[in-house]
Amino acid sequence: MIKDRASHTEKVLREEIIFSAKRLHKRNMLAAADGNISYRLTNDRILITPAGVAKSLIHPEDIAVITIDNQIISGHPSSERLMHLAVYQHCPQAQCVVHAHPPTAIAWSIARPHLTELPSRSLSELIISVGRIPIVPYARPGTQSMGDVLLPYLPVNRLMILARHGGLAWGESLGEAVNGLERLEHTAEILFRAEQLGGISDLPNDEIHYLQQLRKKLGDRIL
Repeated sequence: MIKDRASHTEKVLREEIIFSAKRLHKRNMLAAADGNISYRLTNDRILITPAGVAKSLIHPEDIAVITIDNQIISGHPSSERLMHLAVYQHCPQAQCVVHAHPPTAIAWSIARPHLTELPSRSLSELIISVGRIPIVPYARPGTQSMGDVLLPYLPVNRLMILARHGGLAWGESLGEAVNGLERLEHTAEILFRAEQLGGISDLPNDEIHYLQQLRKKLGDRIL
């Protein structure tokens, strides 16, 4: 009975991963075989999307299984899995990791390479829902560096821009992580339009302080 329940849970999670991938694809945050999604099944076993397969076309049986120390149990896991494993190894609350390629968010890191975070003092929704969105230095895709560069930002930050590469969100549910990436790209688009219209202006300092205190009360989750 316990084994049957575990099998059913894994089947449901595979379907949720596929649903999340299609949701991101519809929002233009996944093209072709870009991006990857993983979910922690147990302390040791992790589901992760396959390498080289368009995320909008994956099937439940395509999803691979790996261990937290990077042993392959089944399938052909994403070549960027070391980035996911770094999150799981340093964030006990992380249940899932989602990596996508939101165009406007990436563009900010290309056009403004000096930025260490997305401008966050102008939007109340951003401060309340996330706090801040740091920009992680560039790392070569598919290497251990992709995991290493995340470490200074974990476990405090659940939503990040990966410079010249994409966005990454982790959460306690797939919904939380996918919502984070949607919020990232939506925020990046608003800020881009503000720049085109004349520039980004900050909220008053006392209002920023109030919103930051409210964020603390609301907790760590991406809203």
